[in-house]
Amino acid sequence: MLGVDEVQVVVAHSERATLRVGDIFLKVDGNQRNLDVEVAALELAPVPTPEVLWRKPNVLALAAVPGTALGRLGEPSPASPEAWAAAGAAVRKLHEAPLPPWPAPSGGVVTDWLDRECEWLIANELLPAEVIIHNRELAELTFRPWQPVFAHGDLQITHVFTEDDEVTGIIDWSEASQGDPLNDLASLTLGHEECLDDLLAGYGTDVDVDVIRAWWSLRSLRASRWLIEHGWDPNGPGGEFDVLRAAYERS
Repeated sequence: MLGVDEVQVVVAHSERATLRVGDIFLKVDGNQRNLDVEVAALELAPVPTPEVLWRKPNVLALAAVPGTALGRLGEPSPASPEAWAAAGAAVRKLHEAPLPPWPAPSGGVVTDWLDRECEWLIANELLPAEVIIHNRELAELTFRPWQPVFAHGDLQITHVFTEDDEVTGIIDWSEASQGDPLNDLASLTLGHEECLDDLLAGYGTDVDVDVIRAWWSLRSLRASRWLIEHGWDPNGPGGEFDVLRAAYERS
């Protein structure tokens, strides 16, 4: 059929799916609250975001943003140092905006979840126990007192788009909340430690890099089982297991 765009499955699992049809993204989520949070965050965020085209129960249609993602996990970032600095400046602008009205999960919930994930990784012998234990100890740094900001919450490298060294869009806001600013910086540089200095050149260097490294450990530990159970491989090049092994080797 002429003029019919191919339907591309961007991501799909039991909780949600994202489809692309031409320049339109359709997000289907079993939890309506995730889409409600995304729409609210898109309205509040002071940075470039996708346009909301329409919404129905459990479905949200968004326009594609121009530009190219900063990179992909496991591959060298094609973005310039200037593009990374622009991303840092955009994240700083977000973090300095008024807080959204909904909070993040409590620290106690996160701690319990992390302990369960570590126990599961050790029990299934997916990594040496000493690697898991060392990273669990590093992750403790993230539980320090911190001032909440307007945080994206899932600021993966594939969620920030740039063009001509300017940020053209930040996508996937369903986990936005009052959060830890260093979690966002860690998410964006997970598996791309070589880009951290460029990011901080735009964000500002008044951050504790050791806490960013601790967030790399925390995010990798708590995400690995979910990735495995949903068909992704955290042991791929540059993936979560590489991040955990690298942290252990630095000790």
